[in-house]
Amino acid sequence: MKTASKVHIVEATREHAPFLAWVCLTAFRSHLERGFWDFMLDGDETYKLEYLQALVKTEQRHWSHHSTFLIAEVNGRAAAALGGYFEKELGGPTLRLAGAEANLATGRGDEEAAAGFERASSIMTVLPEHVHGAWIVENVATAPEFRRQGLCERLVDDILDRGRARGAVVSDVSVFIGNDGAQRAYEKCGFEAVGEKRNPVFEDVYGTPGTRTLRRSA
Repeated sequence: MKTASKVHIVEATREHAPFLAWVCLTAFRSHLERGFWDFMLDGDETYKLEYLQALVKTEQRHWSHHSTFLIAEVNGRAAAALGGYFEKELGGPTLRLAGAEANLATGRGDEEAAAGFERASSIMTVLPEHVHGAWIVENVATAPEFRRQGLCERLVDDILDRGRARGAVVSDVSVFIGNDGAQRAYEKCGFEAVGEKRNPVFEDVYGTPGTRTLRRSA
């Protein structure tokens, strides 16, 4: 007889860093061959995951810090995750500070870091534009064996609850143009497309025209 799965939504901790590193890497790959972190980090998969583990555990909080995440555990195993944050608190400058910490922790030098940013920098041309005070949903990924089980929808509900508890009245999530499956999943959660950012240089590097922002009331 098949045993029913037990799903629990938990707040992420430092101990979840290996799974969260995979989530960050996977979320930014989206449906593409290479994502933001593949361009930023010049190394094999092990190196990229080690760096991202260091990044999610920094003292400096930022939008990919473990404290921003909720995790769906299935029978005690981390299966899916996403994060939520306010841009004014944990936006771009905080990631740069955290990156300096992660560089020190992993022995990544200044020249390597600068070269990585140059490779990845065209993403800056398609960064989503958020309304003031939006609660931003980010870094969404589900392990392959747990997909199509409704975990994303449960996590979205809970991360929106977290935003509302902090006063958010609107929430944003973004997708790379062409990731139709992700867009449909967010639309099922009540999000609607409100804008796009496209850039030919970004498309030449990443292989997608740009980003699409979806929004809903929190």
